[in-house]
Amino acid sequence: MSGIRENLNKVQETIEASCRKAGRDPKEVTLIAVSKTKPVSSIQEAYDAGVRDFGENRVQELMEKMDLLPGDIRWHLIGHLQKNKVKYIVGKTALIHSVDSLELAKEIDRQAEKKGVDRVDILIEVNIGNEESKFGVKPEDAPGLVDRILSETSRIGLHGIMCVAPYVVNPEENRQYFVKMRKIIVDIMNEVGHNVHVDVMSMGMTGDYPVAIEEGATMIRVGTGIFGERDYPV
Repeated sequence: MSGIRENLNKVQETIEASCRKAGRDPKEVTLIAVSKTKPVSSIQEAYDAGVRDFGENRVQELMEKMDLLPGDIRWHLIGHLQKNKVKYIVGKTALIHSVDSLELAKEIDRQAEKKGVDRVDILIEVNIGNEESKFGVKPEDAPGLVDRILSETSRIGLHGIMCVAPYVVNPEENRQYFVKMRKIIVDIMNEVGHNVHVDVMSMGMTGDYPVAIEEGATMIRVGTGIFGERDYPV
């Protein structure tokens, strides 16, 4: 059994255990294998083990890998998206997790119209820990941004929110942020009305995803836990 397949089995077992603890159905949780900086061979290995959702941070890397891997992969852009890169990515992703401004949403909308793409699915990135080093909208501004995107764009499918919680040694320290994310979803639903399904919460990574699942995560982004430590270019 390969290391990646073995790691995936462990992650799946942990997902199931966390769901049992929270009284949830494991089918409610989508595992996104974060493949940034990882070679195509490793992604293929995870694909062969059953993974279909992969997350990349950079537009260029996502596009290069997309051309070399099976066509039924659902690609998630989870890193910061610059407005000048939108034209390359529209129509290529299953979900863009990192929309953090009305201007970016409008640019996605414009490019979708230009390219004849009916809908681009997105999440709003929330800077849940109010960290200066992170992108994302302030937690209190998320409902208003959702409302404006829904009313001022026509080709955006807005499905929920995403966060990158602070780096911590003890994952319990991040529970407060995941609880806050759940409250934001409730606030959004109250603001925009329950006929709009804004119910996706993309939160939790290798170090803290069991806690995120216990607090309602519907998508978790696991890289190191599947592929091992990353080799960043010097």
